[in-house]
Amino acid sequence: MTLPVFDPNEKPLDTLLTDGGNVGIFRTIACIGDSLSSGEFEGTGSEGQKTYHDMYDYSWGQYMARLAGCKVYNFSRGGMNARWYLDSFGDERGLWNHDLASQAYIMALGVNDISDAVRNNTDLGSIEDIDPADWRNNKRSFIGDYARILQRYREIAPDSYFFLMTIPRNGQNNERTPLEEQHRNLLYALAELFPNVFVLDLRAYAPVYDDAFRHQYFLGGHMNPMGYLLTARMVVSYIDYIIRSDMRRFAQVGFINTPWKNTAQ
Repeated sequence: MTLPVFDPNEKPLDTLLTDGGNVGIFRTIACIGDSLSSGEFEGTGSEGQKTYHDMYDYSWGQYMARLAGCKVYNFSRGGMNARWYLDSFGDERGLWNHDLASQAYIMALGVNDISDAVRNNTDLGSIEDIDPADWRNNKRSFIGDYARILQRYREIAPDSYFFLMTIPRNGQNNERTPLEEQHRNLLYALAELFPNVFVLDLRAYAPVYDDAFRHQYFLGGHMNPMGYLLTARMVVSYIDYIIRSDMRRFAQVGFINTPWKNTAQ
């Protein structure tokens, strides 16, 4: 048997896994997000109006759970943004409960926050809005609130890993594009502030979500079952790539949220 050697020239999604890969080392994962993290489907009501349904069993998080054999929590809802999550949703759903402490958190917020910014002619804030020592001091910008969520979960699960998801390209250039780029840059800056935080840069490495892509993988403004399954495969493949790139960095995963530590090198 020949042990695999990581190729530094490999890109995160060069290999699209159809199983869980190394994501299986995480036994619990929480997915913090909006409709696209909730398996949202669009239907049509009796009078022809659109209807929206969070169907969590079709979410990419639950597809990932089935691929990797781990437990995945949907900390998500259609329409979610960082402010709503902090000010009410997290408390109403009991999502700060220590019994739900996870070994890994995937954060996929920003689409609705960008819609709010476009509507209000604002931006997403700056990295200076974050106090790394105390989230209570963060400014109430998007990135300040987003970091508050990360920091609060880091208090609950101090040794956990975080994966921050950027927004894929759609092949268009409109008023959202600069904010989507700002969102990406802010996530990279945030990842520099805290240990064990990584960016899942779908904006750089995922396919462009253009008309041809949407014809196959979307149902209205949200994905269809194949789209959510494809997203799960991309997320699994990207995290597997991160783990393989520095496997010693993940050697202590089994001790997360336990009273034990292994300091052996």
